[in-house]
Amino acid sequence: MVLGALAALLELEPDIAVVAKAANGREALKAAEQTGVDVLVTDIEMPGMTGLEVAGALKVSRPGVKAIILTTFARPGYLRRALDAGASGYLLKDRPASELADAVRRVHRGLRVVDPALATEAWSAEADPLTDRERQILQRAGEGRSSGEIAGELRLSEGTVRNYLSEAISKLGAANRVDAARIARAKGWL
Repeated sequence: MVLGALAALLELEPDIAVVAKAANGREALKAAEQTGVDVLVTDIEMPGMTGLEVAGALKVSRPGVKAIILTTFARPGYLRRALDAGASGYLLKDRPASELADAVRRVHRGLRVVDPALATEAWSAEADPLTDRERQILQRAGEGRSSGEIAGELRLSEGTVRNYLSEAISKLGAANRVDAARIARAKGWL
């Protein structure tokens, strides 16, 4: 429903054409790679691939395609990760539709668009101490997977998984893996 509503709102703009819609991250990446899309509007949390993963993949496969993250997550950690992944815009869903259309136009022209209040907050926010691998493992641990399951999924030894979890727990000052995942998620690092 949200996807259809966003597409319909953007279609009302005389200078914007919606060339594809996708229900998950993998479909979005495929559509962006196979169509003449200039700007991709995506959420952070999607099935298949996150919006951050899609933005990162496009940065490599179709560097001319600009990505705008449209989300409910007003967390500086997510903003930093989005920009690091190659996103050109980061907007919150509670903004008026006209701001999204304006953001699409501005990003298309090569500008960067970031929610002003969130940008200010991100400027002084604590930096993400986690490595990409720690983040991958902590995300899975936070979903309830065992060290053995994580090891099999990521093709690592259980000892290596435990070492990464221990590092993440230590960096976050957490009591255990669940607490570490909670802390990291609250800060927008997962």
